[in-house]
Amino acid sequence: MPDPYRFQTLELLYQPAATLRVRPHTRNNYRHIRNVVYAEAHGVGLIMDVFQPISGARNLGVADIISGGWHSDRTLLNEHIGFGLIDALCERGITVFAVSPGSLPLFTGLEMMHHVHVAIRHIKAHADVYAVDPNRLGIMGVSAGGHLAALATLNPVVPRPHTRPEPWQQQDTSVKAAALFFPPSDLLDYSGASILRLQLEGLNLTRLLYRDGIVGRSDKEIEQRLEALSPARMTPHAPPPHMIVQGKQDYVVPWQQAEKLAATLRHAGGEVQVLYKEDGGHVWPGINKEVDTAAQWLLETL
Repeated sequence: MPDPYRFQTLELLYQPAATLRVRPHTRNNYRHIRNVVYAEAHGVGLIMDVFQPISGARNLGVADIISGGWHSDRTLLNEHIGFGLIDALCERGITVFAVSPGSLPLFTGLEMMHHVHVAIRHIKAHADVYAVDPNRLGIMGVSAGGHLAALATLNPVVPRPHTRPEPWQQQDTSVKAAALFFPPSDLLDYSGASILRLQLEGLNLTRLLYRDGIVGRSDKEIEQRLEALSPARMTPHAPPPHMIVQGKQDYVVPWQQAEKLAATLRHAGGEVQVLYKEDGGHVWPGINKEVDTAAQWLLETL
């Protein structure tokens, strides 16, 4: 096997990943390759797991951005497996790249967006190794992962083939479709106030804006950074088709966030479907039904 597949088992440090013992239910329709390092940032390896269909592979790929509360670890990846996200895609012949973009407080939101771009470039540069078509790559994410996926999708990076010889610099970061589950989209207007008012245990969102927080920052600086981190406030050019899945009873990501993002995409001429779950919260029992719908949409769109 190629060198990227060489080391699949790593020691997991710090909470909560180090104490994780639960293995999620899965239909085992994939080959699971762990801990592929796609980049290095400040001496820290950025990793992804690759899930390749055992049969019926279609040369399609989807980058699944693993982040919750802008924190990424194997606990969250196992939640995605448990939701049936990986099974649903792999049984349709789609290779899944479960990308860890890093976590607060080590990285800011814009840095994590950049890491998503880097992961996409890595996948495209090594498309022959992964047996996927670099021109038929989709993206998806849940909650904060959906936010980072939207940021990266609506801020694509163009290739720079003449400035650097490295193969990844010859790749752009565009994707052909995006499936997002309850993504925060307007951090300036989050139910009438900025998302900095959101009170969740252990979540310090000031570090999402700046590595050293917002102490000493002016109101204008804070507002500008919140706007830069808000997909719904962007002016994208020719955005790819989107599907947004949103619970109407979500107390963490208000359902209006989906409406705001959909309006931005439509204003830019993009196609978007919003699938609401009337009694759905921030994840809900039986979400595998919506997961299957999104996976089928990705297959048909890619």
